[in-house]
Amino acid sequence: MTQTSEARAARARHRATSSRRRLRIALTTGLAVLVLVTAGAGWLYLKLNGSIDTFGADGVSKNRPDAEASKGENVLVIGTDARTGGNSALGGGDKRDIGRSDTAFLLHVYADHRHAVGVSLPRDTLVTVPPCRLPDGSWSRTQPNVMFNSAYAMGNTAEGNPACTQNTVEELTGLRVDHTVVVDFMGFSKLTDVVGGVKVCLPNDIHQNDLDPNRTSPGRLVFKKGEQTVAGQQALDYVRIRHGIGDGSDIGRIKRQQAFVSSLLTKIKDDGFTPARLLPLADAATKSMTVDPGLGSADKLLKFAMSLKNIDLHNTKFVTIPWRYQGNRVAVVQPDADALWAALKDDRTLDGKNAGAKRSGGPTASAAPAASAAGEISGRGISVAVSNGTTTRGLAARAADRLTEHGFTVTGTGNASSRHRATTTITYGPGQKADAQVLVGLFPGAELTAGTGSGLGVALGSDYSPAATTASAPPKALPSRVADGARSADEDICSNLSYG
Repeated sequence: MTQTSEARAARARHRATSSRRRLRIALTTGLAVLVLVTAGAGWLYLKLNGSIDTFGADGVSKNRPDAEASKGENVLVIGTDARTGGNSALGGGDKRDIGRSDTAFLLHVYADHRHAVGVSLPRDTLVTVPPCRLPDGSWSRTQPNVMFNSAYAMGNTAEGNPACTQNTVEELTGLRVDHTVVVDFMGFSKLTDVVGGVKVCLPNDIHQNDLDPNRTSPGRLVFKKGEQTVAGQQALDYVRIRHGIGDGSDIGRIKRQQAFVSSLLTKIKDDGFTPARLLPLADAATKSMTVDPGLGSADKLLKFAMSLKNIDLHNTKFVTIPWRYQGNRVAVVQPDADALWAALKDDRTLDGKNAGAKRSGGPTASAAPAASAAGEISGRGISVAVSNGTTTRGLAARAADRLTEHGFTVTGTGNASSRHRATTTITYGPGQKADAQVLVGLFPGAELTAGTGSGLGVALGSDYSPAATTASAPPKALPSRVADGARSADEDICSNLSYG
């Protein structure tokens, strides 16, 4: 071999050796990075497991709606304005104060895991708060016609009473609450920091006196009109703004909160719905978050979060419970509210589509509708007792036969304590209001009454005529006054931001 050939061969061997060395360095570096990332994720995972607070299941009512009544899942989200641990610095009230719910919404995740609806519950809504467990282990009395946020304050403790709020929502809606999540100001603030801020919009400029109406002067400009990105304290200020926009009501603020949650969901989905992305978010949130025992571990929390990854933003809707003003409080409007709960129970979207499927996320299955394909009321899974409140013999037996034909289970028949009833009455126990609403389809004009005990019963009045009761299917689509106000998560962030 000539000297030139030897030189070329030597250079070739040198290049090969250098290439192998660079490959080894790259592989070693890549492996080291992978180990560090995996170790970091594992450390974060272990840290997350140790920072998840849960509230006791002993405060959850024993009289609950049937877990199998709906194939979808219902998650109650509570934002609280009075918690210890730094919240007073963020506007969360004094640490010695009692816990209060500042905002709440019920998120219904349809069984197809592609649709969802969040129903906002104004804090001033007049509701019935059922018996709730107190700190000393006793249970409170039923409290009718009180403000919704009083449920969270039941027991007058700084940490609040999320179980009581959950009981109240189940009493109000007749829906089973599968999970409850409580987020305070500190957790909310850190969450918005971790995602890098959230896009929001203001219909007009906001000054300091809009955040604090006690100020005698406008103060500095806090938010300028139009689009902007907020995080931390600014994000908190945005979702708490009540004055200076529209009529200054909590209803208007709810509209902006719905827009904010929509924008937050959009940001999270755009960043990537993966465990690696969700772990830092969960770590930030759980520092000031309390959940029910069913979400009390990293495994459970992340599994639930990942189950939401296929929900389409356009199919994620936000509405406010059908309402009207009653003085300076908010009253629930019926029958609109019951129509909404019935639609969610049947896994029907706001426009009447069936979004039912198996809970496991398997192939889409037909949800058990309130009405069968033949257009008749279906009472499958509903048990009812029938009593005759008239002097017409055999009326209870005939009504029982009709109920059985429609799939109801009749637990017994007999005579009512009064045989001179003019109006048929349907009495329902805690969590059975939606079932009672289905029953009305067979007893048009019947009065609905909340009973003191459990169970569903019909006391027939002289207005009941078996021949005249032709069952008709409930409307598939909700009344336009309910559905038309819905907001999609992909809607323009500058639209529909105030009321009045």
